[in-house]
Amino acid sequence: MNKAFVREQDSDIRHCPRCGSLGHAVGSSTLNHWLPADAREELGDRAMFCPLASCPVAYFDQFERMVPADQLLRPAWPKSMEAPLCACFGLTADEIDADIDEGVVTRVRSVVERSKTSDAHCQTLAANGQCCVAEVQRYYFKRRGETEG
Repeated sequence: MNKAFVREQDSDIRHCPRCGSLGHAVGSSTLNHWLPADAREELGDRAMFCPLASCPVAYFDQFERMVPADQLLRPAWPKSMEAPLCACFGLTADEIDADIDEGVVTRVRSVVERSKTSDAHCQTLAANGQCCVAEVQRYYFKRRGETEG
């Protein structure tokens, strides 16, 4: 068959070109907050955040331009395990672990409640442009399961 009539497969711009993980769409306010000017110029108004902790790519776009996590202005969860899970209110993995050790959910519950207020600016402050509640809960239940088992 003549190749002129065969449609080539479109690349999927939603998946990280390095690891293949499904990215999270972010806008310019997120990119402006997380990237230095020189790295920011590499991307357009929209990009994707790679959520895989072990992947060195933080952001990528439809042209497979990539910004590595080590170029971020500050550490970002899950690229850095020392970074807060909640960029708005600073909740860290250590604080979630403390809740588990103490048999309470005080810190976790506080962040979940605060995330519903106008003080939360997840779209800008979170590296993935999303609210942290799902990630906080996922981490909490994973760690709680590890300590119970």
